[in-house]
Amino acid sequence: QGQLVESGGGSVQVGGSLRLSCTASGRAFSHLAVGWFRQAPGKEREFVAGISWSGERTDYADSVKGRFTISRDNAKNTMYLQMNSLRPEDTAAYYCVVGSVTTGSMRYGGRYSYWGQGTQVTVSS
Repeated sequence: QGQLVESGGGSVQVGGSLRLSCTASGRAFSHLAVGWFRQAPGKEREFVAGISWSGERTDYADSVKGRFTISRDNAKNTMYLQMNSLRPEDTAAYYCVVGSVTTGSMRYGGRYSYWGQGTQVTVSS
């Protein structure tokens, strides 16, 4: 079984940046799609970003497009989410995910088999 461990969350002021990392252990994920979801208190979980196993295909939620960048380093079994120009509405727990998503949308949480424990991001004005 694999395990995902996130890091890099924290508190930042509006307009600031954070870089989230997620390292997989227990098995290799280089052939699987990876992504990030988030959930704010009282709100439903939402898709943030996804990247195919090769890195050739990416997808972003409209709310983060142009501000967030997802990437991966298969040699390190690690994925990243660079978050710039952060806004108060970006405040949430962020979860990394891994799954066998080879075609179709990367936006559905049910398509991912592995989830991290979550890391909190708080953006204050």
